[in-house]
Amino acid sequence: MFYWLMKRVVAGPLLRGMFRPWVRGAENVPATGGAILASNHLAVIDSFVLPLVLSRKIRFIGKAEYFTGTGVKGRLKAGFFRGVGTIPVDRGGGKASEAALRTGLEVLRSGNLFGIYPEGTRSPDGRLYRGKTGVARLALESGVPVVPVAMIGTDVAQPIGTVIPKPVRIGVVIGEPLDFSRYKGMENDRFILRSVTDEIMYALMSLSGQEYVDIYAATAKARIAAGHSPDEAPAPSTAAPGGRPAPDVQVPVPPEGDDQPSVG
Repeated sequence: MFYWLMKRVVAGPLLRGMFRPWVRGAENVPATGGAILASNHLAVIDSFVLPLVLSRKIRFIGKAEYFTGTGVKGRLKAGFFRGVGTIPVDRGGGKASEAALRTGLEVLRSGNLFGIYPEGTRSPDGRLYRGKTGVARLALESGVPVVPVAMIGTDVAQPIGTVIPKPVRIGVVIGEPLDFSRYKGMENDRFILRSVTDEIMYALMSLSGQEYVDIYAATAKARIAAGHSPDEAPAPSTAAPGGRPAPDVQVPVPPEGDDQPSVG
């Protein structure tokens, strides 16, 4: 609670002044009860920006090593991650995904908001990549709605490899909750999990205006590191998740005449 209050009182005004965030669709986040906020992932600061535009606390998971640093820098880093609602999880080893799932279920069953990035890692080039099915399993096991969230411009404020972000205006677009209760009890069906995940990713694509690439972001990063293009996929890419036609949308811009930062 102490770190959350520090974020609201100290870090919040500083980040609002730096990024002047605008938000569209904040009313789509349930006022009470558990819900999954499924977001695209463009920059490290995504987890810091989203809480700025909402009044409810959001819990995320993060690498355990974020919380184990030594010295003043390590303690400040750990305190900041706690302040934005990050829960330390050991993401190494074969049981990493199960640990993350259990953590998310605990948060949701306690009636809280849980933030997750279905792509699994940051986009290497600003495009939207194939979603991992953990978000679908979490939704079906918890029974809570999934609220799609599109971060806009955070990759411009903090390009990959940049530690200190630039003071660039950024936005958050929040879509209507997605209800997957019709699939209750089918969380072990891999075809259902893929279908639900693709529906979530399609919603993210529609909100963000991003181009979609039908491979995992981690695979794209590995190919880029090896000097190849992420478009060199083993299977043909599709226009949108699930093989659907791409939605006719563009990257959102701030509401006309909105020159003031939003207040969470």
